[in-house]
Amino acid sequence: MSKSRFLSSFVVFLLLIAVVGCNRDSKPESRKSGDEPSQVTLVARCKANPPTEEGRCNNLIAAAEAVNAELASRGDKRHIHIEIIQDDKNWANYKTEFELASDAGEAPDIIVSGHEHIGDWAPAGLIIPLTDMLGKSVEFNDVIDSLWRATEWNGERWGVPQDAEVRPFYYSKLLLRKLGWTDGQIESLPNRIKNGEFTWEDMLDTAEQAVQASVVKPGNGWWHRPRNGPDFLYYYFAQGGEIVNNGDALLFDKKAVLKVYQLLYSASQERRVLSKRILGMQPNEWDTAVSSADKILFWFAGSWDWGNWSYNYLRDRGGENYLFKNVGFALIPAGRTGVPITLTHPLVYMISSRCKYPDLALLVIAKATTKELNTPYAVESGHLGILKSQAEYPPYTSAKFLNKMLPLLDFTTFLPNSPYWSTWSEAFFLGIRAVESGDLKPEDALEVVVDRLENELGEHVVIR
Repeated sequence: MSKSRFLSSFVVFLLLIAVVGCNRDSKPESRKSGDEPSQVTLVARCKANPPTEEGRCNNLIAAAEAVNAELASRGDKRHIHIEIIQDDKNWANYKTEFELASDAGEAPDIIVSGHEHIGDWAPAGLIIPLTDMLGKSVEFNDVIDSLWRATEWNGERWGVPQDAEVRPFYYSKLLLRKLGWTDGQIESLPNRIKNGEFTWEDMLDTAEQAVQASVVKPGNGWWHRPRNGPDFLYYYFAQGGEIVNNGDALLFDKKAVLKVYQLLYSASQERRVLSKRILGMQPNEWDTAVSSADKILFWFAGSWDWGNWSYNYLRDRGGENYLFKNVGFALIPAGRTGVPITLTHPLVYMISSRCKYPDLALLVIAKATTKELNTPYAVESGHLGILKSQAEYPPYTSAKFLNKMLPLLDFTTFLPNSPYWSTWSEAFFLGIRAVESGDLKPEDALEVVVDRLENELGEHVVIR
């Protein structure tokens, strides 16, 4: 699509929002009877993979009923109506859309996004700090304490956790059996990984054996995600890299990055266990291949993918039962640090600085932050709970997969909330793409990435 055509389409989109949703320049619309409360329309924007993730925005609609009851009980004449915009745009377009809408004065009142966007939107004034308001709603006391860390920037909390997850290492039990593994060896793999006895190198060695034995086709020994995203940061952490500095600059450890590039170059160019076409692969093709458990030996993905595979790809083959029978999961195997790892990327509710009623927006978020509403969403979408009370809540504890995921949080890491994260991530990924395609050797890719970071971030990155 041409740039002018894109801008025209976006203007139309904004006009629709202005007319149908936000009504920012008008007073809250009144009901017909003067004795009835004034209606306040709040617009919520959510990225969600249908149908398993649609609770992100739908829970806000349900929460508005509780808010209206509470407002009425205390004599507040306002009445909340929630309008939602919910689809599954890619993250880059989703983020840009919010920023352009904010600049145009037409941002939604509530937006759900990755916690790392706080590092961009808080300094730019696009969202508001919530620290002083959170104490007004008892629901927030139930949020798992560690998850609040993901919402913090510059000494303030800027969001409320909406979901949590981890990124496991998945493996095909079917293909390991074909490779000659016993059931005992397969079932003990998670513990061996946890104890550091099966490492990243062991994973690649095993994948190479599977290719050589024709258990899998070349390129199908191990797959990672097909596009850039948070997952690649734990590759860096696994090799001893650090990213948070004492100041606001981000760290870039050349030794850790070089090791990552060497592993990926070897996997794709030498061992032939990682497909050279993995980057850019369509999500549907990727999910179809891994969820079947008969084509790919090992893969890295998210805990939320379990629900997606069960519902969207395997319903006619038994859904979750098929997965439990044929797919195993564990921590990401240890790299140079000797410790297995994962990464948690909480999505958070944030309130736009354009919102006229932040008190009501936060009250709606509070009423959505309950075990009764969050648990059905978590179970259906394969996300971990965000509340302390869910640990003993039967509808949550009966979810076998989620319970098995919880111990992985003991090994988790987070993205930095930094305005420089996107630049760091894109540069790091540039090197990944270059070595996996074979365009550059690891040492050359590292040099290119360092030059790019120094040029684009300057004093905001520390190269070591």
